[in-house]
Amino acid sequence: MKKYLLFNKVIPRWIIMLLDFVIVAWSFASSYLIVNRFEFTNILRGYFFIYTAIYSTVAVLVMYAMRIHTGLIRYSNTRDVLRIFASVFVSSVVYLFIITLWVKPYFQINSSTIDLVLLVNFSVSSTLLILLRSAVKSAFNYLSNYSAGSKSVVLIYGSDTSAVLVKQALEASATNFVVAGFVDNDPNKINKEIQSVKVYDISKLSKLKEKRSVEKMIIMNHHLDEQEKKTALENCLALGIQVLTVPPSDQWIYGKLNLQQIKDLKIEDLLQRKTIQIDTTRISEDLQGKRVLVTGAAGSIGSEIVQQVLQYAPTMVILCDQAESPLHEIRLEIEEKFPHIPVVIFIGDIRNYYRMHKLFADHKPEVVYHAAAYKHVPMMEENPSEAIRANVLGTKNIADLSLAFHVNKFVMVSTDKAVNPTNIMGASKRIAEIYIQSLKDSAANKGTCFITTRFGNVLGSNGSVIPRFRSQIQKGGPITVTHPEITRYFMTIPEAVHLVLEAGTMGTGGEIFIFDMGEPVKIVDLALKMIKLAGLQPDRDIKIVYSGLRPGEKLYEELLNSGENTMPTHHEKIKISRVISYPQKQVADDINELILLNKQGDEMATVSKMKDIVPEFLSKNSKFEHLDNNRSIRVNGTDAAKMTVVLD
Repeated sequence: MKKYLLFNKVIPRWIIMLLDFVIVAWSFASSYLIVNRFEFTNILRGYFFIYTAIYSTVAVLVMYAMRIHTGLIRYSNTRDVLRIFASVFVSSVVYLFIITLWVKPYFQINSSTIDLVLLVNFSVSSTLLILLRSAVKSAFNYLSNYSAGSKSVVLIYGSDTSAVLVKQALEASATNFVVAGFVDNDPNKINKEIQSVKVYDISKLSKLKEKRSVEKMIIMNHHLDEQEKKTALENCLALGIQVLTVPPSDQWIYGKLNLQQIKDLKIEDLLQRKTIQIDTTRISEDLQGKRVLVTGAAGSIGSEIVQQVLQYAPTMVILCDQAESPLHEIRLEIEEKFPHIPVVIFIGDIRNYYRMHKLFADHKPEVVYHAAAYKHVPMMEENPSEAIRANVLGTKNIADLSLAFHVNKFVMVSTDKAVNPTNIMGASKRIAEIYIQSLKDSAANKGTCFITTRFGNVLGSNGSVIPRFRSQIQKGGPITVTHPEITRYFMTIPEAVHLVLEAGTMGTGGEIFIFDMGEPVKIVDLALKMIKLAGLQPDRDIKIVYSGLRPGEKLYEELLNSGENTMPTHHEKIKISRVISYPQKQVADDINELILLNKQGDEMATVSKMKDIVPEFLSKNSKFEHLDNNRSIRVNGTDAAKMTVVLD
C-alpha cells in the first residue's frame, strides 16, 4: 500500500470494485441478520442467500454504471461521497422493484422485513464505502507528510475557491509539494479548516516558516497589484520563502494544472501597479479606419504599440524597422491574432531619407508612432555619431516626411534621460524633442499635430537591467550593479504604451507629455529582491558587486528640466510639461549644422554643438567632460547669452 500511495501508483479498478462488492454484500447480509434478530431457521427459510445474492448483483451493476470505482481514492471529495449515497439509494430502489415484481411472485416468498433491511443497509453500506475511501485518503496524507523530507512544504495564498482549486490540483498532479495550509487575512476563515488543511493568519508567516519548515508560497498571478498581497510577498522575501505563481484556473491545460505552469514570481509582477484605465473611445476615434505607421516596430515599445493599435481596427498598420528576423516573428504573430487587418512589413533605416520617402509615398500613413531610436547610454557615449544619425537625423527625416505628406498626428517616444542630460543618448533625444516641438510653428505645417511622450525605464525591455540580472542569477552570479545609490523609474511595457496612445489623443501640437512613473526604485534593492525571488540568499548564494558608474550615467533620473513645470490633464497619470521651447528657424539651423558636423566626422566639434543646442547638457564620467569647462554660466538651465527662451 505504501508503494502505491507514495510512488504515484494507482490501485487497479477491479480491486476497488472487488472491495466495494465485499462491502455491499457483507453490509446487506449483516443488515438482514440484525433486522431478523439472528433467527437462523427463519432466515434460511426466508431465502436469505437469494436476497443477498440479488442485492449484491444489483448494487455492483449500479455502482459500475455510476463509475464509483473509477476515481482515485486518495483524492476523494464531497462529490464522491454524494455519488456513493446516490448509488446505494438507486440500488435499494431497483432491488425493491425486483423483489416485489419478480422474486416474491416466482418463489412465493412474503418477507415483511425487507423494507427495514434496506433502510438499515443504506446506513451501513454507505458508511463503510465512505470509510474505505477516507481511510485510504488519510493514509496517503499521513505517508506523504511522513516522507516530506524530499518534498517542498508550501503555503497557498488565499482561501477562496481559486486557492482550493490550486490545492486540489497540486495534490492530483504534483508529487514534490506538500500543502501545509492556506494563508489569509479574513477573520471569518482564520483557524478554520478547508479540506483538512488549516487557514492561517497571514501575520503568522514567520512562525509557520519556523514550525512547519515552509519553503514556498503559491499565489495566483492575477491581481498581484493589491496592496495586501504585495505586503505578503514582501514578508515572504524577508523570511526567505520562495514565491511561486500559477495562472488562473481558466488557463489550465484541459482544466488541469500542469507542473510547467508553476513558475517563480517575477520581479515585474512584484513591481507592477494597479491597471491603468484609459479612454478607449478617444483612442478608437483616433485610430479606427486609419493608416498607422510604427517606426522601431521590432523593439520592445514599438512591438507593443503595434499590438495595441491593432485592437482599434485601423485600415492598415505599417511596421518599419531594419531588424529582419524580429519583424518576421512579429508578422507571424500578428497574422495569427489579427488575420483581417492588412499589415505591411517595411524593412528600412530611418536614417535613409529616400527609403523613408518611398514608405510615405507608397502607403501614405495618417498617424505615426515614432519609437525607433538608439537607447543604450554607454554604447552611444562611445559612438556619438550614430546617436545623432539615428536619434536626431532619423527623427528629423520621419518628422519632415510627416509634414510633407500631411500626416494627421506624429507621436514621438522619448525618455527621461533627455532631462538635464549627462550623456550623448539623452542629449540626442532632447535635441529630437526640441525639433519636434519647433515644427508646431513651422510655415510648412498644414495641420500635422506633433506630440512627444516622455517616460523612464520599462520592465523587461530588450537589454534592460532585469533580464541581465536574471541571466546573472541563472549563471550563479555575481550580479553587477554600477552604484549602491543608483535609482531608476520603472513602468511595464503595456502600461507605458497605454499612456502613449492616450497622450496621443490629447495633444494639439508641441506638447511634451510626462507619465506618472510612481516612486523611483533603487537598483540594488531590485537585485536583492530578484535573488530572493529565485529562492536564493544574497551574499551567500549570489554576490552583488559594484562596478562603478558607466560613462554618461546618472545616479538619479529626472522627468522635468529645472525650467519646466507641469499642467494636469484629464488622466491622473499624464501631465503636460510646460517645456522650454525655441524659435523654429534657430532650431532648424542648429540641427542642420549639427548634422553637417557629424558627417564631417569631427567628434568633439559635434558634441560641442550638441551642448550649444542643449545648454543643460553636462557630461559625467565621460571623455567629453572637458567641453564643459569654458561654457558660460547658466540661468535656470539655459545659456542666457545664446538662447532665446519661450515658455509654452
